[in-house]
Amino acid sequence: MATAWALFQGLLIEALPFLLIGVLISAAARWLAPGGRWLRRLPTHPLLGPLTGAALGFALPACECGNVPVARRMLGGGAPLGAGLGFLFAAPVLNPIVIASTWAAFPEQPWLLLARPAGAVLVAVGLALLLALVPESQLLQSDLLAERRLHQPLAVVGLLERSSGLVGGAATAADAPPPRPPLAELMKHAANEFLQLALLLVMGCVIAALVQSFVPRSWLLAVGGAPTLSILALMLLALVVSVCSSVDAFLALSFAAQVTPGALLAFLLLGPVIDLKLFSLLGLLFRPRGLLLTTAGAGLMVLLIGQWTNLWRQ
Repeated sequence: MATAWALFQGLLIEALPFLLIGVLISAAARWLAPGGRWLRRLPTHPLLGPLTGAALGFALPACECGNVPVARRMLGGGAPLGAGLGFLFAAPVLNPIVIASTWAAFPEQPWLLLARPAGAVLVAVGLALLLALVPESQLLQSDLLAERRLHQPLAVVGLLERSSGLVGGAATAADAPPPRPPLAELMKHAANEFLQLALLLVMGCVIAALVQSFVPRSWLLAVGGAPTLSILALMLLALVVSVCSSVDAFLALSFAAQVTPGALLAFLLLGPVIDLKLFSLLGLLFRPRGLLLTTAGAGLMVLLIGQWTNLWRQ
């Protein structure tokens, strides 16, 4: 229990600052661009949309926990689904802090500095294409879906779907810029959002700490030399340790010599997309079907990327 308590504190202290950064970025976007009109101008193309969303990650210094409130703001503001998902899944690896930490941890392996961002983009685009096959009403949580429909033009979402609006209103009424919210109201909303997300983060950290305490890492690293088993073992390890993407490269450095290159890359790719502490946070965005598809799709794509990397680096 002492070990679990120490792990819980480490995970929580590591993730909370980035969660706060994400909430502040979301609040700033809500205040600077009320109604999120710029979000609706993002590309809707199946490939260009996720790539544009992923590119936004280069400018935001937040890990996977901090990206959840920003992605929720994007989707709630009416951004194309592909762009919002591309940001959610790729930005945790593409942000400048993670790129710098990867370079600092592996200065003698420049291939990893290129392969990790490229792999993150591939996974993000693949997941965006996969989740786009599911109707939004079956993919997104009801409160997020209601907010999203409210910010979409009437030409796209009718009044019956919105459950809000004026009968006989102009189709462009949704595009009219709303007034900027008062700063006090904005801060109150941000504080409530942070507390809600922090509570879910605490629950995720508790689960991750307990699993880490009772599943020795040595069991997973014992198959580090096997081409396929090493990848599967490191993917499971990424789910269990739930370490923040800003420092996971330094953790990976401690066992990099014991595993195959594909397994190392798989560990660095899967953790920022899905892990034990992220399940509760992503539950604010997705229904169970969306969580299941995200987990299965990310696992399959990371496994294939890891296998290809082993063939490439042999």
